[in-house]
Amino acid sequence: MKKDNLYLFTFLAISFVVFIIGYFSMVYMEKESNFQLLQFQIDSGKREAREVAELVSSQLDNGLSREVVIRNFQKSIEGTNLENGFVSMLDWSGVGICHPDPQKIGKNNKPEASYIRPLDSAIHAAEFYDLIINLKHRPREDGSAKKTLNSEIIYLYPVKNSDWIIAAHANIDKIQKQIKELKLNFLLIYLLASATISLLALILVRFLGSHYEKALEIKNEKLAEEVLSLTKLNSDLYNLKNQLNNEEKENKIDTEEDNNKIKNRLLTYSKDKLISVRVDEIAFINTEFSLTTITCLDGRKHSSNSSLDELISGLDPLYFFRANRQYIISVKGIYEIFKYGNNQLKIKLNPASSKTIVISKNKVSEFKKWLNY
Repeated sequence: MKKDNLYLFTFLAISFVVFIIGYFSMVYMEKESNFQLLQFQIDSGKREAREVAELVSSQLDNGLSREVVIRNFQKSIEGTNLENGFVSMLDWSGVGICHPDPQKIGKNNKPEASYIRPLDSAIHAAEFYDLIINLKHRPREDGSAKKTLNSEIIYLYPVKNSDWIIAAHANIDKIQKQIKELKLNFLLIYLLASATISLLALILVRFLGSHYEKALEIKNEKLAEEVLSLTKLNSDLYNLKNQLNNEEKENKIDTEEDNNKIKNRLLTYSKDKLISVRVDEIAFINTEFSLTTITCLDGRKHSSNSSLDELISGLDPLYFFRANRQYIISVKGIYEIFKYGNNQLKIKLNPASSKTIVISKNKVSEFKKWLNY
């Protein structure tokens, strides 16, 4: 149940992040795409307006009368499909001279039109986008909804040697429809992509989580076995200490070993004094830089001229164990046993030793057997 909740919350978190990032990415990409669409419309209008202006100017240069040029131009553009961009010709006051719709001839352009700008200067894509959005949502003065304009002048180019201006128009209704379709397509792609990414992320999380859980279960099983093993070792240590204490009190320690071999005291020295130390008071013995030190349970330290090999041969193996080349430890001095490295054990003594005492994996079995005596 906890795992299911974890996967659910993970899925919700991933979905939230993906949908938020995806939304802002979609808005940015949609706006950039709209700008490119409008820029293409503007560039097409600019190119067509310049070509028409040069054509009209060349006709005037060839000696054709203004009336003939106007009649030829009107005949060429009349009936043009207004759903696409188209061109018209105006005079300097803004009155229509030629237009695909003959009803527009002789009329002033509406004040809302954007042709009132420097000649040979096209509207920018961002400005055009804002204009379309404003025209779409602009209300009437009486508060009712206002119908959008059919077209918008986006570029003006003068005809040389005349007072005429070629105007490039863009169909606002069509552009608004294209923008709406583009927005719907981006929204659909955004929803599908976000949902797909979230589901794939959930599947990947579950797959990796399942793999990790299996590895963790195996690790936990091994750890549980190690804990049980360490628990048993510490339990054996506790039982052995109690057993030895009881035997000492009852004077029932097994003395099958040769009394001449097993020592009850060790002769040590401290500075200039010779001191006899009882074996049952020793916590551990260590050697460092060829100097042998005997540490008692009460923390007192004494020196010895004997090597560890010489000392271990005279100590009761029931009490003492050769941990490594530098340490002999007493069962009474062991405070706790820990797992260390790969199949090794670390011994914590009381009083503490200056160095870490490690039972190598080759001696672990012997150490366990000693504790389980």
